[in-house]
Amino acid sequence: MTISGLSIFRTNLRSFASFTATSQLPPLPACDFDAPPYRGPSYERVVELQKTRLTPNVTPYYRKPLLIHSGRMQWLFDHEGRKYLDMFGGIVTVSVGHCHPKVNAALADQMDTLWHTTNIYMHPKIHEYAERLTQTMPGKLNRVYFVNSGSEANDLAILLARLHTGNHEIISFRNAYHGASPLTMGITAHSTWRFPLPGVSNGIIHAMNPDPFLGHWGGKHCRDSLAQTIRDCNCTEKCCEATEKYYHELEQIFRFSLPRGRVAGMFAESIQGVGGTVQYPKGYIKKAAELVRLNGGVFISDEVQSGFGRTGDHFWGFQGHGIVPDIVTCAKGIGNGFPIGAVVTTEEIAQCLDKALHFNTFGGNPLASAVGIAVLDVIEEEELQKNSQIVGSVLIKGLLELQQKHEIIGDVRGKGLMIGVELVEDRATRKPLSTPHVVEIWEKCKDMGVLLGRGGLNGNVFRIKPPMCINTHDVEFTLQVLGHVLESRSA
Repeated sequence: MTISGLSIFRTNLRSFASFTATSQLPPLPACDFDAPPYRGPSYERVVELQKTRLTPNVTPYYRKPLLIHSGRMQWLFDHEGRKYLDMFGGIVTVSVGHCHPKVNAALADQMDTLWHTTNIYMHPKIHEYAERLTQTMPGKLNRVYFVNSGSEANDLAILLARLHTGNHEIISFRNAYHGASPLTMGITAHSTWRFPLPGVSNGIIHAMNPDPFLGHWGGKHCRDSLAQTIRDCNCTEKCCEATEKYYHELEQIFRFSLPRGRVAGMFAESIQGVGGTVQYPKGYIKKAAELVRLNGGVFISDEVQSGFGRTGDHFWGFQGHGIVPDIVTCAKGIGNGFPIGAVVTTEEIAQCLDKALHFNTFGGNPLASAVGIAVLDVIEEEELQKNSQIVGSVLIKGLLELQQKHEIIGDVRGKGLMIGVELVEDRATRKPLSTPHVVEIWEKCKDMGVLLGRGGLNGNVFRIKPPMCINTHDVEFTLQVLGHVLESRSA
């Protein structure tokens, strides 16, 4: 952290300590934007339409769902004009800020020029964007195929892995989330996201999740994070025993569950998102990638949530593991809320798509490409990767202070602005806090103006992944709100 970042952090800690001592409700940080008046259907009518016209799986957050109609940077506004600090970023999707003026302007300009032709004709934006995006990638990752979502990107990555290697089996982790399409549902390993359909798991193997908090092994030296678990371990800075033990379990899959020397590929989120911001033991991913390649496969990094500077120390999450993947999938933050996805790979792997026709009608359309270029511009010009590191460090350290005061916080983890807070009933057993108690805390944070996500198999992890434009005042407010809710709960 920079000297100025440390100074801000110390100032915020003094303010935070003062607040918790007085237990006053914190004021909302200033916002220089006034949302326009809401002119849509009544709240009651929207609730009725949600229940009678949308499929029943479309279920909004909160007991009384929010009706959001406007947003600006890190702020959202409901139909009554109340503002909320968005600490979830539209499910880790709004990377540079709601309705960022530069991104808005790029989209408006392209809308007035050309919406769509599909790629049967050349248009400049897809080519400009392909060059810009691949320039952020290391090694030979210089070929990109544009799609519209993370599920589409991971679908294509499975296809590429199988076509290129001639092998079939794909490995992913238990607790992983890679999409909910019929194909990606197989590599998603959460029972809550899987329908009882035949063939979903065809050729898919789920490896033991190398989780230093909930897994069999791991402790206070294992994660690449300012925040470590409170579990004891014998690991050192140079040798992680948990890595070796989890790697041994992965080797057993290659010994017993695969054709000898034959695997198509392995998927890994650089930091698990939906699963609750789970980080792996240091060095594990690098060893796993080497094992996969030794057995004829490719290693696929799912950067849908951890890419574009969010982890702070690198632009791509996989760089924190010291690897260059064979395939990278992107979505969410790539478009700041506009539907864009991408698969980036090497020229050699990309060649396998010549074996048959393959086409995506909207992938890389002029509107999406213009937005994607603008997002990259804003990340660079506003130094949002650096902001993620500095502001995220302040937030993580503040959450660790809260953990010391409240036994209910079992674990704090993450990097940059990709952070998880796991709530437990008992720290020793790591038993998850029951859903009614988690929801009570979550609802009260919303009532005080802070929107948090929830994740993990048991829904007991607060997912804190805001737009990367947030500042230390927003962090201080978030810590104050969470501290106030936990104080009032234990009083």
